[in-house]
Amino acid sequence: MKLSADLAAFQDRIGHDFADPDLLVRAMTHSSFAGGARPSNERLEFLGDRVLGLVMAQRLMADDRDAAEGQLAPRFNALVRKEACADVAGQIDLGAVLKLGRSERMSGGRRKAALLADGMEALIAAVYLDAGLEAARDLILRLWGDRVDGVAEDARDAKTTLQEWAQGRKMAPPSYAVVDRTGPDHAPCFVIEAKLQDGRAARGEATSKRAAEQAAAQALLDDL
Repeated sequence: MKLSADLAAFQDRIGHDFADPDLLVRAMTHSSFAGGARPSNERLEFLGDRVLGLVMAQRLMADDRDAAEGQLAPRFNALVRKEACADVAGQIDLGAVLKLGRSERMSGGRRKAALLADGMEALIAAVYLDAGLEAARDLILRLWGDRVDGVAEDARDAKTTLQEWAQGRKMAPPSYAVVDRTGPDHAPCFVIEAKLQDGRAARGEATSKRAAEQAAAQALLDDL
């Protein structure tokens, strides 16, 4: 099959020419568009998550042969979590080529982190099925780029850093509480307050509780 102009341009952006273009089309087809009449990217997402995990686990072990599992695990999680996949998807403007149903398009689906992350994982699987593990590895490491080299520092997320700061001063771990939730179910916005034992607090806002907690922790760290 011949790719549409936008997918052909996207193929150029990611640096992989598909021998089977249908794989790319399927990877960019969300279930809201498929409507049961054609394959969506859900199965590819499942596979892509595993391919990404394998590539990153191998790379981390090769980069630091003396690291213990307890050191590797947070680095691994920082590289494969949904937020990282969505960030990479944004870097290549993946949202622009997602095939979405009308309701998802109207609700800003092309900018939703969850849909971008799922699309990124599906893309990885499509490349893997099209050209094998080495092609998928090349795509992943090229797109993740400096994130891999700097992950030892990035893995120390804001919540972990704040907790270590509190423990170093003999304080109880920070508490996190949802103080507001707005927006519809498909696009919520959470406001979470991070608070230290001494009463100092800050708030963060995001579309998921986890991300809002990180934002609140970072805001509090910035004030310390």
